[in-house]
Amino acid sequence: MKNILVTGAAGFIGSAFARYMVKNYPHYNIVVYDKLTYAGNLENLLPISDEPNYRFVQGDIADRNAVQRSFDEFQIDTVVNFAAESHVDRSILQADAFIHTDVVGVYILLDTAKAHGIERILHVSTDEVYGDIHSGFSVETDGFAPNSPYAASKAGGEMMVRAYHITHGMNTVITRGSNTYGPYQYPEKLLPFFITEAIDERKLPVYGDGRQVRDWLFVEDHVTGIDTALHHGKAGEAYNIAGEDLHENIEVTHRLLSLLGKSKDLIKHVPDREGHDRRYAMNCDKLRGLGWKQQFNFTDGLEATVNWYQNNLWWWRKIKTGDYLEYYRQQYAARLAAAEE
Repeated sequence: MKNILVTGAAGFIGSAFARYMVKNYPHYNIVVYDKLTYAGNLENLLPISDEPNYRFVQGDIADRNAVQRSFDEFQIDTVVNFAAESHVDRSILQADAFIHTDVVGVYILLDTAKAHGIERILHVSTDEVYGDIHSGFSVETDGFAPNSPYAASKAGGEMMVRAYHITHGMNTVITRGSNTYGPYQYPEKLLPFFITEAIDERKLPVYGDGRQVRDWLFVEDHVTGIDTALHHGKAGEAYNIAGEDLHENIEVTHRLLSLLGKSKDLIKHVPDREGHDRRYAMNCDKLRGLGWKQQFNFTDGLEATVNWYQNNLWWWRKIKTGDYLEYYRQQYAARLAAAEE
């Protein structure tokens, strides 16, 4: 492992991984490959932009020729794939981009890697492939029951990764992360959305009763989990990366408002999202068996995250304009109006 192509690494988790790898493995060359869609942001990579072992290439994983050029130019031997459309709400509005990137793109990336002789591919997936877990904890051998177009597209990508391992003997590893949060997260996901809205004294549209349970994983723990699976995971295996820190959305909302010193009156319960899973929870004993463990609990991670968004208005204010406002209108305007009736 020497020359690593990290796809989708101008996004939230991918950029955190790229920053971590560049700093912690100076003998690796890290090539970030990203299409720079709405959630891709080169400012996420500013902390490593001058490092000698970092390069950036703009490209789509569904563009076979562009992927091949990067493999050849940088003599890539390893791929870590973060490239994905990843927001459930957007997948409900329009699923086309999710199928294109999360399924077709994964296929083209795998097929091109096979032809190139790539030594190892790690594919980053999600706990949402397991679907709604009413009790207990999902383990890696559980079946899939995706309930949103996003989750279904991620499950489809995973099946393609499995097929290329079984059929072609490719050295593949899959990780499934739980609800990840932290600095540089695009403000459409719950925590950055609510933090930034609360800073501006805007209503927080909580879906339904807000009692949905999520397992919260700080982004730096997610990154070290991927690092562990990349270096020590067994070919053909999947590994859950879980925060094992379960909280209801309404509790999380109350806690971030408290940290910001804002009133609970900002909370507005709105009609629930279609197909909204009630609970996710994963067991990560398998990854711990490789030596990984969480470093952050939710209390400390949430405080660090709130502080980051308070101290980096320059990063998110310019995001929440133009197309972002149109998405907000489509997703929340009618719900907020209905809640007022």
